[in-house]
Formats: sequence, structure tokens, C-alpha cells
Amino acid sequence: MTQVGQPAPDFELGDQFDRKIKLSSFKGKCNVMLLFYPLDWTPT
Repeated sequence: MTQVGQPAPDFELGDQFDRKIKLSSFKGKCNVMLLFYPLDWTPT
């Protein structure tokens, strides 16, 4: 488990166009914020 203040482990996800994006591809270029939210049509 990653602790607060520690670097995030490298991972790969698909974007909205199903292109593979790696966290490491942003290193040194910009800040990254990763958000998760329920689908818009589900009750919360």
C-alpha cells in the first residue's frame, strides 16, 4: 500500500478513447490527479 507522501507506483490505464496511458509518461512534465467517481446513472 502506498503511504501519504510517497511516490505513486507506476500503472497503466485506458483513457476515454481506450488508449493506454502510463503514469510514468507524465513524470517531470506536469502534475497528475487521478479521480474515481460512480457512473452518472447509478445511485450514490
